[in-house]
Amino acid sequence: MASLHSHAHSHDHGHHHHGPAAPHPAQKVGWSILRMALPGRLVVALAISVVMWAFFLLAMR
Repeated sequence: MASLHSHAHSHDHGHHHHGPAAPHPAQKVGWSILRMALPGRLVVALAISVVMWAFFLLAMR
């Protein structure tokens, strides 16, 4: 007996609305340390280093 329902599959799932040769459209960029000025990067890097050293020193206690 034959199946009564259709198996038509559409490959348009709401994304990739550009051609295969076209680049992807730009996406919203979140926070990035690389977009900060040099003094800000140094402060963030120093703060991350201090936090990591604090975890290390507490773990070694």
